[in-house]
Amino acid sequence: MNSKLLLAIFAVAFFWGTTFLAIKIGVETIPSWFVAGIRQFLAAIILFPILLFTKNLKWIGFKNFRTQITLSTLMLVGANGLTTAAESHLTSSLTSLISALTPVLIFIASLIVGLEKFSNKSLFGLILGFSGVVFIFWDGLKDLANLEYVFGILILLLAITSWTIGTIYTKKLQIKTDNLFLNLFYQFAFAGVVQIIFGFVFSKDYHFNEWSNRSIFAIVYLAIFGSVITFYAYHYLLKNLLTTQVSMLSYINTIIGIFLSWLILDEKISAKFIIATILIISGVFIINYRPDIFRRKKKLE
Repeated sequence: MNSKLLLAIFAVAFFWGTTFLAIKIGVETIPSWFVAGIRQFLAAIILFPILLFTKNLKWIGFKNFRTQITLSTLMLVGANGLTTAAESHLTSSLTSLISALTPVLIFIASLIVGLEKFSNKSLFGLILGFSGVVFIFWDGLKDLANLEYVFGILILLLAITSWTIGTIYTKKLQIKTDNLFLNLFYQFAFAGVVQIIFGFVFSKDYHFNEWSNRSIFAIVYLAIFGSVITFYAYHYLLKNLLTTQVSMLSYINTIIGIFLSWLILDEKISAKFIIATILIISGVFIINYRPDIFRRKKKLE
């Protein structure tokens, strides 16, 4: 592996794992929709001079524009925005663990639309994954009496569902990413504007003078490292590695997210929580496993 490939692997594995921590720090003093909106809008601002300097800033046409707006609505406004909103009610570690179930829902949705075939291996993976869910709620059974906790879980499930629909939409359309930065610019800009509007509409209290430097720094970190750099690295990896190999990095994201929540935010991690993590990651791995998962991707000449 060359150094660029190793840096891209590190970026996706580590930086996306830290986003759950950064979001939790952001929503400490800033309403969640403002955290999500400013993050995406700032990411668009960062991409603007890059596109301008490389002479790639242009109109993408109404057809592609509708596609990018749909993706932005599902993946950024829906999935990312709702995940940020959920972290106002849930711990960072719990959010990262439940989010790890996303590949399971994507697989189930793929079965429904005919993109995947059912097998004994996938059944075993599903059983393991949902066994992990049982341990999550077994560990937090008393929290189900807390309406704020239940509300956070429901929001997070909506976020995961939105990401699942967006992923299936992308697979069905077979969307090309030749001009990735330009498409992302439109997605980030649209999501940023919509979510900031949501911030003013749905936030009861958004006194800007109460926003802490710690939360503001978290948003800047999310924009630079969680959006621009990591999205570029992610798509670079997709061009050089097998999709199943890249998907394995999501397991590292979950572990890093949980570890940092314990280390920095002092969140309690119980034995049942650890068991749930092992079961879910194992289930997702079994579902995604392919015989060629460790082979090097052949480049087309």
